[in-house]
Amino acid sequence: MTIPPGGVCAPGSTLVNKTGGWRTFKPVYDYDKCIKCKLCELLCPDMSIDPKDDGFFEFNYDFCKGCGICANECPKDAIEMVLEEK
Repeated sequence: MTIPPGGVCAPGSTLVNKTGGWRTFKPVYDYDKCIKCKLCELLCPDMSIDPKDDGFFEFNYDFCKGCGICANECPKDAIEMVLEEK
């Protein structure tokens, strides 16, 4: 990726730059607790939570930075942040 003068990146460049490698903790679902409220999907600042056909969600670890907002805001504690092992 090249950064032009002024530091403004071209729109859509986030799809090219996978940022999941920044993560220290990763979110993991407990599908037994999930009530499919969609809060995690709505609040994810990286849009790295994708809906599945069955109404549940899955993380796109290529882009999830592990901020933990999803786990913090989940009303049923269905998301746990676990230490990323690399």
